[in-house]
This record gives sequence, structure tokens and C-alpha cells, in this order.
Amino acid sequence: MLEIKPSWKDWQLLTRKGRHIWAYQPSSKDIDQHLANSSKPFQNKIQQFSEDFDFDSQKNPNSADRVFRHQWIKEKFKPFSGIRPNMAETKDQRIIDSIIDGINFFSSLQSQEGHWPGDYGGPMFLLPGLLIASYITGVEFPEPHQALMKIYIQNHQNPDGGWGMHIEGDSTMFGTVMQYVSLRLLGAKADDPQLIKARSWIKEHGGAVGIPSWGKFYLAVMNLYDWSGFNSLFPEMWLFPKWLPVHPSRYWCHSRMVYLPMAYCYAQRIKVPENELILSLRKEIYVEDFAGIDWPKQRDVVCDKDIYTVQSPTLKWMNFFTNGYEKIHLPWLRKKALQFILNYIRAEDLQTEYLNIGPVSQAINSICVWHVYGQQSEQFQQHVKRWYDYLWVAEDGMKMTGYNGSQFWDVAFTTRAILESDVGRLFKSTIEKAYQFIEDSQILKEHETHRQYFRHPMIGSWPFSTAEQGWPVADCTAEGLSATLACHHAGLVESKINDERIKLAVDVILSYQNKDGGWATYELSRAPKWLEKINPSEIFADIMIDYSWTECSSACILSLIEFQQDFPDYKPRKIESAINRGINFVIQQQKTDGSWYGGWGICFTYATWFAVEVLNKVRSKKIYDCELLNRCIDKACGFLISKQKSDGGWGETYQSCAKMVYSEAEKSQVVNTAWALLSLMACGYKDKTVIDRGIQLLLKRQAQNGDWPQENISGVFNYNCMITYSAYRNTFPIWALNRYYKLYLC
Repeated sequence: MLEIKPSWKDWQLLTRKGRHIWAYQPSSKDIDQHLANSSKPFQNKIQQFSEDFDFDSQKNPNSADRVFRHQWIKEKFKPFSGIRPNMAETKDQRIIDSIIDGINFFSSLQSQEGHWPGDYGGPMFLLPGLLIASYITGVEFPEPHQALMKIYIQNHQNPDGGWGMHIEGDSTMFGTVMQYVSLRLLGAKADDPQLIKARSWIKEHGGAVGIPSWGKFYLAVMNLYDWSGFNSLFPEMWLFPKWLPVHPSRYWCHSRMVYLPMAYCYAQRIKVPENELILSLRKEIYVEDFAGIDWPKQRDVVCDKDIYTVQSPTLKWMNFFTNGYEKIHLPWLRKKALQFILNYIRAEDLQTEYLNIGPVSQAINSICVWHVYGQQSEQFQQHVKRWYDYLWVAEDGMKMTGYNGSQFWDVAFTTRAILESDVGRLFKSTIEKAYQFIEDSQILKEHETHRQYFRHPMIGSWPFSTAEQGWPVADCTAEGLSATLACHHAGLVESKINDERIKLAVDVILSYQNKDGGWATYELSRAPKWLEKINPSEIFADIMIDYSWTECSSACILSLIEFQQDFPDYKPRKIESAINRGINFVIQQQKTDGSWYGGWGICFTYATWFAVEVLNKVRSKKIYDCELLNRCIDKACGFLISKQKSDGGWGETYQSCAKMVYSEAEKSQVVNTAWALLSLMACGYKDKTVIDRGIQLLLKRQAQNGDWPQENISGVFNYNCMITYSAYRNTFPIWALNRYYKLYLC
């Protein structure tokens, strides 16, 4: 049922070239004008907000993005008015109608500039970091934002009183303490029933001394934890010779861009002054008296509920050295290191138009820039404006997203899904707008400081979100190339992305291939795997270098194969070599049960789809050992068939990612089902009844308006934190049904 609750109407999504800003009662649809005059009288609507954003996370912690979707559908949705292909059999007509209704519905959610806005939340530790930055710097969010943030946190409290690291997770010290502090910053009183329950959880599990290192950092800047209880971040590491494997430039970019500003805050011992709230919180979140805690002994204390990665002896030895160094560090050398860090942060601000690489970096960079330049400085005010790019409103409240959105990623996938068969040709306007966004998003200019600050060359690449954020990604580039070629083949658009730009994309994809034959995410793998032994984060795994992944590699190989079909004379030997090396990598990643582990989606059904898709494509070209490919594909099909549920679908939980063992969901999931079906259809699985059963589940789950339900969370990063992809529930069922139509009904 299409429902728009009264206070939902007060919130409008403003977009510009992919940028998202949720505005409360905006007087202007121009983002800059709204941000310049964003203060609106709140008129004490807290009670109305509480009623309208009442959300039962026990039924499903994943919001269905109803605030955005219902408003846009009401404004833009129109029944399909074109001529539907008419099939002879009733069941076949149902397939056609499902595809058309699905695409038509999702097209109504497409922005004028061509992308699909949507919820990219899930991690619970992001919003607290931003609220802490807001508190430290003295820049408050408007009252309506604070009210919805508070509601969001309250909505996702677990029955035991705690919060997880992500919306589906069990309670952890990190999740619980961060949400507790956030609620207090947002005005909740210590005697609030939800906080009383949370406080009991915290103290029953040993108190905040057991918060993992990222939590220790946030508490330290809040003056709720002593900096002497924090392991040194050794800023002087940035001055090491760059050829050393431990130089931070060799870290995975997200890690180095988080620990970069952390190191500055640590060196400066930034903390808010003591006040009534701080003094009260010290009593609320600790078991023992704050003043009597032996802080150095707490450096490696971590609650059992939080430990995902155990500290290695190597890390402990390094911490022993760096903690000792803090007592004797050379002031002139520290000053030089901090200056480099500040220059690096400044470069990152300029390279990303102050968006920064992600939400954690944005919050901590904001603190650093405020500390150096002051609250009224242009540099800091630019950061404040970008805080709003990371906020999203859904029926569970206001959350901080895991990036500034997944705009380009969703456009590339959705474009390919729609164009899988000729049915997509009925939606020319949708494809034209999507293609325009693809064209606008390709990065065609290099940053002047990209070499100085360790960036991978980016000309010809595509980003994950928007062109202005501008961090190039290998598989986003591959998906962008595949989507571009699909648009050109469909003949629905004027080919604005010319041959030269297509070849630039191929060149940058080739430049991303690692020595192991695979592809990573943002950069080449820059250090040996043993560097993971100094991973300082207890809550994530494999964060130190940019590893090759099955999904990234498969996407890159597939795009190269598709490119070769249109441009056989462009670097044929180099591309053939890259494909063969890549296929070797993908085959080596296959598990004994026939599956592949997914590092960016949940989980085995996700990565297996990527792998089967590309292995079958290579098999059809007959450029590889077909017998070996047949064995791999047969094993993959055997794995998928073994996981089909009695209702014909497939379903995984996030535990598959965290435990690296297939974890079956209680109910089939439309997204997992679509991935499994795409795999089986890609390789022409002979028992069509298996596929028919899965297709029937997708048909049964589809709503009358063409939408599908929001079910379990479907994305992941670093094994242990889950993230929402709200477009997946539409994109992949459309893709699977469209492929079914192409293979069996045309």
C-alpha cells in the first residue's frame, strides 16, 4: 500500500548530478541555496516524528526506503502505456508483464539526471562518528535532523538493550557504547528507559574499557577515554621510505585514509573540555571510577562480543615499540609528520570536493580541519556542507550512509539488467537518462597531486558513486564499460562515449590487474599479505592491503571480453593475456563445494554468479581449456542446486560473510534467488524445472505495482560489516526475469 505519513511530507530529496541532500521543508530545490538557509522552525514536531517514524526492527531491521519511494512514486509513477509483447500462453504473458511492470516501477524512481537514489545505510557506527565531530566542533545539526537521528538509533536497539555494528548484528560493545553516547549528545537523559537498558548491557559486559580501538579513538576525542590507553598511531610512519612494505601508502586506501586523520588527532591529543555531560557519561559507561582506571592496561582490552580479528604477536611487538617511542618522540620530527598529514588531508579534500573517500574519513577529517583552521574557516565550512551528503531519511529515521551513495554502481547494473533482452527497448527514456549519467560520470582528468598522494591513475575510470567524489574503482569501471557497450548495442542512445573514451576505460582496467592475475578495488595490491599481521582493527579482517576479489576480477574480465568483440584489433595480445591470467585467478578461488566467496555481497550466491558468468563467457569463446571450465561450471551448478530451498528460491544470511561458511536464511531472498538464477541461466543449466521454480518465486514476491519487498541485507565489506543496497531488490529480479525471457520465450 502506498502510504505517506504526515511528517514524511516535510522531507524532500534534492539531487544534482547524483548528489543527494535530504531537506526539511526546503524553500528552494537548489542544493546550495538550501544549505545556505537550512534552518527552519521545527515547531516541536517530535511527537509527530515519533509516530510517523515508528519502526519495528524485530520484524525486519532493513527499512524499505518508503519515505523516498512512496513520495517519488506518487509524484512520478505512471502505468505503462506502451504496447506489451503478446505471448501465446498465459504463464509466458505473466513473465513479460512482470518484466515490464518491474522496469516501469523502477523507472519512476530514476532521477532526472539518470541515477537511482536509494538507501545505502546499514553500519551503525557511522552516525556516531559524525555526531561526535559535530559536538567537538560546535556545529549542531538542525533540530529536525537531530530528532530523526535520535529516532533512528532508538529504532535499532536490540531486545537485550545493546546495538550491533550493523543493523542485523548482535549487540557489541562498539555498537552499544557508540549509540549510547550518541543518544546523550542528541539530548536523551540518563534515566531514559532505553538508555537504562543499554547501560545495563554495557556494565554487564565489563564497561567501555572493552570497546575496540576505533571506539577507544572516538571516546578519547570526547574526553571519555584517556589517550594513554590508546596504542600509538605513530604519525612518523608517513615519513618512512616509500619502498618499505609498511609505509602507509601501501595500505588499502580506506584504511590509510582513516588512520591518517586518526594519527593527527592522536598526536595532538584532541579532546573536548570537561563539562557536566562528559563527567556524567564517565560514570554511566564505566564499571569502575574513571579517575582510577589504569589506562595503559586498557590498550588491548576488547570485549569478547567485539573480537573478529585477534591481535597478532607482530602487532603487539610493534605497539610495544611505538608506545615506547611516544615517551621520547622528537618534536621536530613529529611536527614534520603532522604537516605531511595535514597536506595529505588537504589534497584529499580538493580531490573529492570535500566529500572524502567515505563517512569515517569525512567525520575525522572534519575534526582535523576544524582544529587547524577554526570553525569559521572556509575549509571547515566546506566539510560541514558535505556532512549532509552522507545522510539518508527512511521510515526508520535518519542514518549516515556507507558512502555518499551507490549511484554509479546501481546505474551500471540496472542498465545492463534492463537491456538483457529486447523488452528493455520499450524503455528508451530510462536508458537515455541512465546513459547520460554514465557519460557524465566517467573521469577524464587527473588530479595534479595524484602521484604525490598515492592515487592510482584515474583517466578513463568510473567511480562507485559520483564524479565529484571521484575515487576510481576497478570493477565500477568494468561495469561502466559493460553498461556503455550494452547501450551502444541497443541502439537507443546517441553514442557520446566515443571509441577513444572506451579505450581509455580498457587501459585503466588493464592497469588494475594484480600480479596474481586478479583485480582488487581501488588500486593494485601494494604490499605482501603478511602486512595483515599489523591490522590494528579488532572488528574487521583484511583491511591492510587491497586484495584481489572474485567479483572484481570477474567483472573486469567480462568487460574486456565484451570490448574485444567490438574492438578486436586493440591490444589483442595484452588483453588476451590479461583474460587468461584473470581466469586462472578466478578458477583458483573456487571452493571445493563449487562456490566462490563474496567479499562485497551476501555472499556465495553473489560471487558464484560473477564467476559463472565470466567462465561461461570464456567457454563460449573457446579461448581457454574448455574441459577445465566445464568442470568448474558443473561444480558451481551442483553447489547452487544443493542450496535451493523447497519454495524454489535461495537465501543467505550475513553470517555467510562473517563465518565464511554458507549460512542459509530462514526464508528465500529475492536477491539471492536472482543471483542463483542468473548463474544457472548463464551456463545453460539443462534442468529447466530448477530455473522455473526460482522464477515462480520472483513472480509470487512481486507487488502489483512492480516492486519487490525489502528483505535481508545484501552487501558487506571487510567480512564483518553489512551494508544496504536498496536497488538490488529491483535490479536483480528484473535481470533474472529478463534473461529468462531472452533464453526461453523469444
